[in-house]
Amino acid sequence: MSARLPTLFLSHGSPMHAVEPGAAGRAWAAMAHGLPRPRAVLIASAHWETSVPMLTGNPAPQTIHDFGGFPDELFRLQYAAPGEPELAAKAVALLKTAGVTAGIDGCRGRDHGAWVPLRWMYPEADVPVVQLSIQPAFGAAHHLRVGRALAPLADDAVLIIGSGHTTHNLRDWMSNPRRQEPLRYAQAFAAWLHDRLMAHDVDALIAWREQAPDAARAHPSEEHFLPLFVALGAAADGASVERFVDGFEAGALALDSYRFGPR
Repeated sequence: MSARLPTLFLSHGSPMHAVEPGAAGRAWAAMAHGLPRPRAVLIASAHWETSVPMLTGNPAPQTIHDFGGFPDELFRLQYAAPGEPELAAKAVALLKTAGVTAGIDGCRGRDHGAWVPLRWMYPEADVPVVQLSIQPAFGAAHHLRVGRALAPLADDAVLIIGSGHTTHNLRDWMSNPRRQEPLRYAQAFAAWLHDRLMAHDVDALIAWREQAPDAARAHPSEEHFLPLFVALGAAADGASVERFVDGFEAGALALDSYRFGPR
């Protein structure tokens, strides 16, 4: 059996990271370069919401440009990594064994929450990718359970990634396009998250809406925070925690990315 892979949570930033990687994109690339090559990637993206967990079963998924108002060059980009229907089926089976209803979408493509970071991590697009949807109505505990159900895949050379954001208030982001310093609430929320992750305080993390400072402003909606719990749940119990990206974009978007698990 292959050595167990860590799991990752990535704050994927704006779609412009696809053409302007910045420090975050360079860190994603360095992280991938330092890992054993996975046989496949399973990535939970904040940009695919469904009522139950769904996996992409398309063997040749299209690149979805699910955004507007950006330069034309961004819409010309393609990320043509193959899908892997067999992995999608195995993930569904693991979820169903854990009592989580799940299914396969054989047509859906790959959204920018997945292909923007993967473009830098595996630029040759030669690692198969399966995408996992999220269910904002079900909250953190559900997504932790989903991650735990999928954990055996990390022992089978599958790199499990949650792609979302440490903080995600688009109104504040658009209002502060040139701001260099983080907004105070975003900095406080990111610091709280780091402290709770380092303390392995899963109960506090699950109760983040009640316990984290300025949670409602850091995440007016939950979809960008929930992929964290997939990655955290898929990590081994007591897994090491490493923050390998920090910083802020336009003051409001915390770019923190984390690695959970073996080195």
